Amino acid sequence: MSETTRNIRKTRVGKVLSRKMEKTCVVVVERSYQHTLYKKTLRTTKKYKVHDEKNETNPGDKVLIMETRPLSREKRWRLVKILEAAR
Repeated sequence: MSETTRNIRKTRVGKVLSRKMEKTCVVVVERSYQHTLYKKTLRTTKKYKVHDEKNETNPGDKVLIMETRPLSREKRWRLVKILEAAR
């Protein structure tokens, strides 16, 4: 049994917010959830620092990111692909 399987990793779809660091972009992921007591639908955003090896993203791009091993103090996600380029 030499078959190796990778663990299931989290993926997120978000929008590139900033592109000011070398090989790193900031991606904003928005999600909505229902408040447990008041049943109001709330929206929240979270920023992720994402490893972009080829520096191919631009602000406004819609991207798919995947969880990975820690690459630096704050970088734990990497770019999988650009889903939609910014206009």
